[in-house]
Amino acid sequence: MEDPLDNLGPKKLIKKHEFVRVIIQCLYSLGYRKSAVCLESESGIGYKSDEFETLESHIRDANWDACIDRLNRLNGLTNETRASALFLVLKQCLLEYLNSGDDSSALEILRKKISGLEAGKDKVHRLAFGLLSFKELGLDKVDPDVIYNFRKKLLIELEKVLPPPITLPDRRLEYMVEMAVWSQIDNCVFHNSVDAISLYEDHRCDGSQFPTKTIQVLTNHRNEVWYVQFSNNGSYLASSSSDCTAIIWKVLDDGKLIQRHVLESHRKPVSFVAWSPDDTMLLTCGNIEVLKLWDVETGTCKHTYGDDGFIVSSCAWFPDSKRFVCGSSDPEKGIYMWDSDGTEIKSWKGTRMPKVLDLAITPDGEKLITIFSDKDIRILNVGTGVERVISEEHPITSLSLSGDGKFFIVNLNSQEIHMWDVAGELLSPMKYKGHRQHKYVIRSCFGGLDSTFIASGSEDSKVYIWNCRGSKPIEILCGHSMTVNCVSWNPERPQMLASASDDQTIRIWGPDVQSR
Repeated sequence: MEDPLDNLGPKKLIKKHEFVRVIIQCLYSLGYRKSAVCLESESGIGYKSDEFETLESHIRDANWDACIDRLNRLNGLTNETRASALFLVLKQCLLEYLNSGDDSSALEILRKKISGLEAGKDKVHRLAFGLLSFKELGLDKVDPDVIYNFRKKLLIELEKVLPPPITLPDRRLEYMVEMAVWSQIDNCVFHNSVDAISLYEDHRCDGSQFPTKTIQVLTNHRNEVWYVQFSNNGSYLASSSSDCTAIIWKVLDDGKLIQRHVLESHRKPVSFVAWSPDDTMLLTCGNIEVLKLWDVETGTCKHTYGDDGFIVSSCAWFPDSKRFVCGSSDPEKGIYMWDSDGTEIKSWKGTRMPKVLDLAITPDGEKLITIFSDKDIRILNVGTGVERVISEEHPITSLSLSGDGKFFIVNLNSQEIHMWDVAGELLSPMKYKGHRQHKYVIRSCFGGLDSTFIASGSEDSKVYIWNCRGSKPIEILCGHSMTVNCVSWNPERPQMLASASDDQTIRIWGPDVQSR
């Protein structure tokens, strides 16, 4: 038994023998064979265990009986693992009997030994069929080099089946180091950079890659700005305003934005915009007005949906960029599905249909998530019609989906943001607090590297940012002078955030490099 005093590390948690062994494995996997052999010789510790070296010797010598006996005497194996290992060895044994012309011994192996294993009947039948077909085709005679390669493959397969300490999991040291790095990233509340992490020091971001400084103020709107959203490729920003216009902005290489198109045919305030997944089209929702489809390249209106009495609350695209749905706060209108040519495909409406406040479609197009009747969230499988309903205690004002479609957040007028998972594994939501929301519709979003963060507007004229793992804000951004209605994080530039406010401006936030 190894002396605990030989353990390594400040807390003496690392067994020296195991540590050296995984280093040797790592040297072999990196191609440093001479160094690995030298370390084995100097330390007296082998990469392969005594048990596995014995198995390897028996397999190279085709001493199958001894190999099977050794497997049967190994301690610490479950019945399933032992059966899997024996199956691999007996399969090789059977193949070599066939190759030598000893069909009777091969048949005996199949009938008496392999059939008695807990390896599953289907597995045994597939083996028998495969080997018999192999023989019928005249492929049962192979040269010694092929047999040697089959034995090498058997050893590799046994290394994967047999548990530690008999064998080591593949690239064990690399895996453990990577997990240690990932743990440091996971505990870094400001991590927002794609740069590789150095092993030379503990990782901790100082916030220099975090959007905390106003780098540009956009003042082209003439009234309250209600909505902003970056395009999926991060090259554009769309904004909408109570001045009855929407604007498409171009994001330049240096991070500055310039006005590309002003969309002016709405007669009432524009409350919502939605980019097509391919970013060639933009939907704009008028407040108690029509829905319009725009060509992003030319800034021209391609189609108008509904009439002046059509109350659209929100809209969302399917991943094919050919179909979309829109929801109405008028129960008689419900939810409509249209194509980009203006054809109505499907609708959900009627007297029993509650009003729709917001909706979203997952990136795979399978789930339609809808906010119904103030407090209910419905997750509908579009293909099967199966639905799940989540009920909140307080009225919901908005919905936002994560980039991977696995999570969504809802803003409540109780001054909380709740995060749920689409699959339904969370029994209760993650909750985020600190912002102010009581009277108005406030919209939040996921963002940053790997959608690690949540940002939200607030009625106190500030932007609040949380790490998804914590309920308290990690940053509060000041600059606006009135309610911040909506925020959007650039999906391709983790350091860029946009906010829209009743003060008629859009602020673009970026890293404050100088102060860090």
